[in-house]
Amino acid sequence: MTNIVIGALALLVGLALGYFAKSLLTGQKISNAEREANKILAKAKEKFAEADNEAKAVVLKAKEEATKLRDKIDKEERDRREELSALEKRLLTKDENLDKKMDELEKQKEAVLKKDKEILSVRDEILEIKDKQLKKLEEVAKLPTEQAKEQLFARLEKEYKDELLAMIKSIESEARETADEKAREIIAESIQRYASEVATENTTFNVALPNDEIKGRIIGKEGRNIQAFEKASGVDLIIDDTPDVVTISGFDPIRRHIAKRALEQLVKDGRIQPARIEELLKKAEDSINQEMKKAGEAAVLELGLTGLNPDLIKIIGRLEFRTSYGQNVLRHSVEAGHIAAMLASQLGMKDLRMVKLAALMHDIGKALDHEYEGSHIDLSRDIAKKYNLPEPIVHALEVSHEGFGGPSTPLDFITMAADAISAARPGARRESAESFVKRLHDLETIATSYEGVAKAFAIQAGREIRIMVQPEKVDDLEAAKMATNIAKQIEKEMTYPGQVKVNVIRETRAEAIAK
Repeated sequence: MTNIVIGALALLVGLALGYFAKSLLTGQKISNAEREANKILAKAKEKFAEADNEAKAVVLKAKEEATKLRDKIDKEERDRREELSALEKRLLTKDENLDKKMDELEKQKEAVLKKDKEILSVRDEILEIKDKQLKKLEEVAKLPTEQAKEQLFARLEKEYKDELLAMIKSIESEARETADEKAREIIAESIQRYASEVATENTTFNVALPNDEIKGRIIGKEGRNIQAFEKASGVDLIIDDTPDVVTISGFDPIRRHIAKRALEQLVKDGRIQPARIEELLKKAEDSINQEMKKAGEAAVLELGLTGLNPDLIKIIGRLEFRTSYGQNVLRHSVEAGHIAAMLASQLGMKDLRMVKLAALMHDIGKALDHEYEGSHIDLSRDIAKKYNLPEPIVHALEVSHEGFGGPSTPLDFITMAADAISAARPGARRESAESFVKRLHDLETIATSYEGVAKAFAIQAGREIRIMVQPEKVDDLEAAKMATNIAKQIEKEMTYPGQVKVNVIRETRAEAIAK
């Protein structure tokens, strides 16, 4: 029992000591926590104080900057108000000045209107006086106004006829001295430096036959061979009573050449049948195409025009088998290229390549006349555009025969001049007798249609017409007018190569006999 009591007391004492020790430790922890809290609080207060000071400094600085900004804004506003005030004053001054000017303009307008009315009134009075005077003059002269004018002009023309004629002759003489002399010099030198052979061709070819037997083979059984030949070649074969000759007729010169070459080979070979005809025509066509290519290359090489499109060179070569008034078009075009280059050199032009190319291409449309629609001028322009030739050349081709508004650049005039020189050279071209006679007759008909013409003669192959007038009906001034009018009518109504010179001749003879 005693041990239990002692154990209980010991337990109680232990519990009391444990509680006391625990309380002591807890108090110590609390004390430490309070000290830490005080330290933290102190630091917090220090930081708050520092932050407060910084915030006060920032606020103070912001207040200072705001004050400066406000002062600046106030100053700018004052300046702006002063500027607006000054501008308002200037606007008011201008407004006042405008009002004054408007008042002045209104006064001037009223004055002008008043003067206008006065002028109109005076004009009406003048017109009225003029009408009265004209009526009085008509009454005195007993002639209408228009008739009086005609009589006055006729009298003036009669009185000053000699002076007018002298003036016309002086102007013509001066123009010839300054223009014709230089033109003749340039053209003569160009013609002298270049002269080419003249090639003339017909619209038909004749093929000689060794005997009449071969003629029967050409015709074939029931005309089978000749029909096959005409159908395949596109030409007509004329076999008449002329011995040992077959005539090839056709408008397309290339087809005529192909047909001639094939027919000559058939005659030489002796085997004439439809299959053989087609074979030889094909060979002849290939041969002609090769010749056209070579002809184009030779023409381009002769003029020194390298770098052209091969297809364009082939088209140029086709001109070898085209003719104009009997003149070979390719030879004419090459000749025009040489002449154009010489003319351009005489005139000081630098780009001779463009001049040569324009002259060479001026008739290029004739290579396609039988296959495409349009005139050869339109076709020439289209070909030039297709192969991207320079625009000046395109324009020169358009106006080369005085179309599309006429020439306007030195290249245009040189191309036309070279074409005319080559075409008008004696012997270069020829015409059929029928068209030649018709042209002469038309020239004489135009001349004799004028009053006072006694006789008219077309001479020099239609390049000149001489007109004899009746001296008692046509004076010198009227003769000069007649020459100009006839020349204009010929230009308007006729088509001809080169130029036509119009000569009006008035001759007065006075005779007396001394006895």
